[in-house]
Amino acid sequence: MRRLVPALLALALAATACGSGEPAAEAKTLTVFAAASLTEPFGTLGKQFEARNPGVTVKFSFEGSSALVQKLTQGAKADVFASADQANMDKAAKGELLNGQPSVFATNRLAIAVGKGNPKGIKGLADLAKDGLTVVVCAPQVPCGSAAKKVQQSSGVTLKPASEEQDVKSVLAKVQSGDADAGLVYVTDATSAAAKVDKVDFPEAAGAINSYPIAVVKDAPQAQLAGLFRDFVLSEEGKKELAKVGFGAP
Repeated sequence: MRRLVPALLALALAATACGSGEPAAEAKTLTVFAAASLTEPFGTLGKQFEARNPGVTVKFSFEGSSALVQKLTQGAKADVFASADQANMDKAAKGELLNGQPSVFATNRLAIAVGKGNPKGIKGLADLAKDGLTVVVCAPQVPCGSAAKKVQQSSGVTLKPASEEQDVKSVLAKVQSGDADAGLVYVTDATSAAAKVDKVDFPEAAGAINSYPIAVVKDAPQAQLAGLFRDFVLSEEGKKELAKVGFGAP
């Protein structure tokens, strides 16, 4: 009996301590569908949002914007949608998939990703049309692919890509692995991967600036948190984090 007393006393003290503190925050998961090019800054913003909202876990699905809209159309559940272009956000709005009006939080433009040291000596967009180069781009329905198409039309440069990828990270991966000599990606992706690729800017990119809108999804399971996350992305703190990797102001 004497041996049980200290154990019982410890349990009682633990129970008292638990009872005197604040109740544990309810665990909630916020699901964010976001363009692949937002992977790095949104990953950081997600951790900051979790720190400010105890008990909340931010779960991201990073893919091409067109693929994300398709998933929403097919009934996938999400709380927030952030697109890499206005066209795919407009599709979501037309499909009555949003709760409220989208807000543009950033802009982006294309750059050429090449291997470290730029072994092929690529200096601009026209160089990508030369024989002997393996070039990859995004598929036309993906925002980075649509931008690539625009710069080709405005510049008169016609590319013959070895492949058309479903998101910008796939283009970047082929350059990083050496499967491609060059790829048209966003400035932000090339900046984020500066340890593995070099970035070549080209003036024609100014003719295809992408706007990035964000919105709360209709019937969002965590509608209140979704609104808070949207506002956090739109805040000055959110814009500063996006600017670190090269996103422009709205």
